[in-house]
Amino acid sequence: MLGYLCRGLLVTDGQMKELEQQMATFAQAEGFAMGFVYVERSETSPAAFGALMESVNRYEVSAIVVPSRLHLAVLGSPLEMNDRFERAAGVRVLLLES
Repeated sequence: MLGYLCRGLLVTDGQMKELEQQMATFAQAEGFAMGFVYVERSETSPAAFGALMESVNRYEVSAIVVPSRLHLAVLGSPLEMNDRFERAAGVRVLLLES
């Protein structure tokens, strides 16, 4: 499992570290090994998304975890992005908040 989050939606670096830890705990509880968490930064957007998609296509990634659908909204419509992952890449998108 890989992770993706948008740094611009967080107030502090501590929140980012906390989310990364929550993602790792979530992955373990769901039976996944947690890989890299891609962090989108406004000044380089959509570089993290591009790197994430490259990893999805290169490795056997079956799921991506995001803190909430808001983190996909920086890329476009959250539902469209969810569909893009699931249809085009064959990867499930799991929400940490649920």
